[in-house]
Amino acid sequence: MKKKSWLKSGLWLTALSLGGCSLAPHYAPPTVQLPANYKDMGPWTPAAPADEQPRGDWWVVYKDSTLDHLEDNLSSANPDLAAALARYDQALQFAGEAEAAQYPQVGLDAIGTQNRQSADRPLRRPGQPDNYENDIAGGGVSYELDLWGKIRNQVAAGKANAQASQAESMSIRLSLEAKLADAYFSLRGLDAQIDLLDKTASAYHQALQITEDQHSGGIVSGLDVGRAQTQYASVTAQLTEATAQRALYEHEIAALIGVPAPSFSLSAAPVLPSVPVVPVSAPSVLLQRRPDIAAAERSMAAANAEIGVARAAFFPTLTLTATGGFQSSGGGINLFDGPNAMWAVGPALAVTLFDGGLRRAASKAAMDHFDVTSAEYRSVVLQAFREVQDNLVLSNDLADEEAQQQQAVQSAEHTEDLAMTLYENGAVTYLDVVTAQTAELDAQRSSLSITTRRLQASVDLVKAMGG
Repeated sequence: MKKKSWLKSGLWLTALSLGGCSLAPHYAPPTVQLPANYKDMGPWTPAAPADEQPRGDWWVVYKDSTLDHLEDNLSSANPDLAAALARYDQALQFAGEAEAAQYPQVGLDAIGTQNRQSADRPLRRPGQPDNYENDIAGGGVSYELDLWGKIRNQVAAGKANAQASQAESMSIRLSLEAKLADAYFSLRGLDAQIDLLDKTASAYHQALQITEDQHSGGIVSGLDVGRAQTQYASVTAQLTEATAQRALYEHEIAALIGVPAPSFSLSAAPVLPSVPVVPVSAPSVLLQRRPDIAAAERSMAAANAEIGVARAAFFPTLTLTATGGFQSSGGGINLFDGPNAMWAVGPALAVTLFDGGLRRAASKAAMDHFDVTSAEYRSVVLQAFREVQDNLVLSNDLADEEAQQQQAVQSAEHTEDLAMTLYENGAVTYLDVVTAQTAELDAQRSSLSITTRRLQASVDLVKAMGG
């Protein structure tokens, strides 16, 4: 009869545990007002009707084998990315710890001691030996019934935190990949400028020699020589500055791919790659593509589950325990004889009656944390749309600016040729030549700078779209 009573009680408690309630609020991501489409679309950023673009090796669209190699090295050697992946692995283990609480805890123990008791021990009965053994072998099972959903919410929070950590590692990877591409195009832009300045310095040096020869022959004044010297010195100074800037970007690339800066170098390549066309997915797809948005949403889901954990602390905890084994006093007695058996089975109920407001404060803190994560989610979404819109404007406007700047370069080249011809015929002073040469160099450098910025804007747009 007693066995049937215990069996019924166990089945009832198990059913109660499995059907226990959850005290976490119903979770739903906050609704965000999505625009129907983006503004400032153009030929370099066409709208795509579906999300068909891969998020993996996005940099291959630039068709630059050196960049491909550097990005591969970043994936395997960047310490920041390695730390992010390690944090994700850690979050998975924390989730595993939470899941373990769903199962009974089973343990075994064995004790074998030699003991001596005091002759003056209180309540010692006459005839008890001074020395005795105490041998115990047994085990126990403990299982907390999840009546209020505390364990289930801990598991849900652990899984959501792990998913958030995974998304954060993806976001860090994308940011590092974009940072590397940005630095690489800055370096290649400087390569093109260094090549231009080097050729210009050679031309200015020849012009200086011609002017000095003419001055020696009494054809031109020393003023023309001074202007030619100033022109040549100015462009060599610009060449030195560009070379120094290139070194800094080279060092940045070395750090990104996990190589000490003194051990790394990139050969010069003065030709910039072509700017690719970047298809832009619909605004509604952005929430699915951006890993930082996914991380913010999963953090919010974890915070919601933690509210249920905090609320469960107001209710009793019920734990089922069972222990059993054998105990003997030694002296040649077989420890595992039947009379030495012992066992204990029963539930344990615990409830806190007064804690000075601890649980109430913890519950309020959990709800406040959810409000924080909700606000952060909305902030990340707004920032994502801003980044896409900013880089849409840059990508298309810089394309127009580049075309306009090319016309300026052509005009400056024509003006410089005309000024040199007139100077050789004595129609203008060398000041007119210097002015025309300076304008041509500035126009060419501006054109290279705009092309570099276009490449960087395309990288930033790809990043803003989630890869």
